[in-house]
Amino acid sequence: MNEEEVIMDNQNYQAPISHTKAWIAQTWISFLLAISLTSLGIIYLPVNNWIKGYLGMGLFFSVGSTISLSKTVRDMEDSKRIINRVDEAKLERLLAEHDPYKS
Repeated sequence: MNEEEVIMDNQNYQAPISHTKAWIAQTWISFLLAISLTSLGIIYLPVNNWIKGYLGMGLFFSVGSTISLSKTVRDMEDSKRIINRVDEAKLERLLAEHDPYKS
């Protein structure tokens, strides 16, 4: 293992965030409850079936795009974190190699 790998492994290591079972359950329950109640509201809305279908499609497209957006934001943050770790490792390597007192 070379020096750069050691710096990348040891410096500024952040353990992955692990969520509690209660948090995971709460997020799934709230998601399912929101979708279910909104769907029931659309079903019992006193309008034509074409309008209900339109609102239902809008609901499901909104959910799909929200999932895509959250994945994209997460991926962008992950890539920034990796790039920052590589940049920090390069800087540490340059600083370690540079000795101002060496002639």
